[in-house]
Amino acid sequence: MTAALLVSVFVIATCGLVYELLAGTVASYLVGDTVTQFSLVIGTYMFSMGIGSYLSKYIAKGLVARFVQVEMLVGLVGGFSTTALFLAFGEGWGFHVVLYLVVGVVGILVGLEIPLLLRILKDRFQFRNLVSEILSLDYLGALAASILFPLVLVPKLGLIRSAFLFGLLNVGVALWGTWIFAQGIGAVRLLRAQCVVILLVLLAGFVFSDRLTTYTEQGLYTDDIILARSSQYQRIVLTRRRSDIRLFLNGHLQFASQDEYRYHEALVHPGLAMVAAPKRVLVLGGGDGMAIREILKDPRVESITHVDLDPMMIHLFQTNSLLLSLNQRSLLSPKVHIVNADAFVWLNDTPGTFDFIVVDFPDPSNFALGKLYTTAFYQRLMTHLAPNGRFVVQSTSPLFARRSYWCIAETIRTVGLVTQPYHVYVPSFGEWGFVLAGRDRATLPAHFPPGMRYLNADVVRSMFEFALDMQPVAVEVNHLNNQILVHYYDEDWHNLAQ
Repeated sequence: MTAALLVSVFVIATCGLVYELLAGTVASYLVGDTVTQFSLVIGTYMFSMGIGSYLSKYIAKGLVARFVQVEMLVGLVGGFSTTALFLAFGEGWGFHVVLYLVVGVVGILVGLEIPLLLRILKDRFQFRNLVSEILSLDYLGALAASILFPLVLVPKLGLIRSAFLFGLLNVGVALWGTWIFAQGIGAVRLLRAQCVVILLVLLAGFVFSDRLTTYTEQGLYTDDIILARSSQYQRIVLTRRRSDIRLFLNGHLQFASQDEYRYHEALVHPGLAMVAAPKRVLVLGGGDGMAIREILKDPRVESITHVDLDPMMIHLFQTNSLLLSLNQRSLLSPKVHIVNADAFVWLNDTPGTFDFIVVDFPDPSNFALGKLYTTAFYQRLMTHLAPNGRFVVQSTSPLFARRSYWCIAETIRTVGLVTQPYHVYVPSFGEWGFVLAGRDRATLPAHFPPGMRYLNADVVRSMFEFALDMQPVAVEVNHLNNQILVHYYDEDWHNLAQ
């Protein structure tokens, strides 16, 4: 019995932290700003646990039955938590209200668990040993959850199925408790029946979680979802409307196949054509292979090193026939060497210089991405730039996120480089901006490789001209320790939505 009790403590501790991690992950996927979302979720969860622990003193009778009921409720609410959050966001139910309601309820219930269990077991064990073993296993369960969550649960099971799995474990503990503590429960058959019913409901959710995922996510997108995957880094979703394929990462549009050629030609070719001999090219981000597709059009390029954090993204765009047709099998080219690594770390640990560098990261919507737009990052990048080389950075919209765009340009200029900002109109995005940089100012190119669908010399000249509503504005530099760019970005797009 002692071993069973200790295993139960370990399980409920793991479940409690998993629900917290699920809530924070869903919030960061859907709303962005990972640091803020996780900070608020963790704070609310811990505060709610404190409330639960305080309320436990008012439970005077039927401790075992109350413990079993708490476990059932934790399993039920926690199991359906992720589904409820996706539905709330997609259906416009007030996402943050539902988020903090779910986190608060789960936190209160989890806060009740350990005090109730300690009181139930106080007559069976020495108090000194009881407290040390219960709390040790509680912390050990938290460690297990923190390891399992990014390495197994998110990439293998997904968010919704993971929630149902741990809901099942919670209710399983409750059902097992009706046998361990059978003598301390009055209506034991009724409690067992309730456990079985909830187990069946959660099991149905687990079995049909793929359908639930599709249903809840469909409300987030206007087109049909044709592929959805969760890696340990992001949620990857592809949608289709007739012949238009769209890629979303954590809910943010990355490209639409009907006009992505405008974006990728503009990203790559102006800077690439300015380099006299671009033999060695580095691409950071751009896991879809579209930028590499454009680079491979230039016969002067001999090798491309591609650094992208997410191996699942690379795998999809190397194996899916539909995606291979979009990137023209660029990631399978013998010229391309792929490295799955954090670009920030890789630049610091890897020697060598490159004639041309493409930086194609998602927008700086959170601090994890914002670090890739800081002076620290551009200083590292500069050490890998050949003396006559150039690099280009995807820099969000100079029209819709004006301060964000010019903050990126100013940050690059601050590290001692000459910047040449430019922009392009992409129908799916609107006006979109890039910053080209090198150790000196380059003449705009007049010739490009064959196969262009959008660019020519006249178009390129116009791209380096900015209308009055996109002119530079006063901004601060984005340093690693302040990440002002993330705040600009959040405010710019928030103001646009109002």
